[in-house]
Amino acid sequence: MGQVIQFVSKSERERIRLIQEARAIYDSIFPPNDAAGEQSSGANGRQGERGSPA
Repeated sequence: MGQVIQFVSKSERERIRLIQEARAIYDSIFPPNDAAGEQSSGANGRQGERGSPA
């Protein structure tokens, strides 16, 4: 009896579907992997060092 039923409009369902589809396409072009994440964070760290006052 404590269940809550949430109404989701048709447009909201379509928006969610499109986002999921776009994410799947993006992941197929740019596969998520840990090596790429480490490279980008390392580049950001080097930029921060250059920007720091000496």
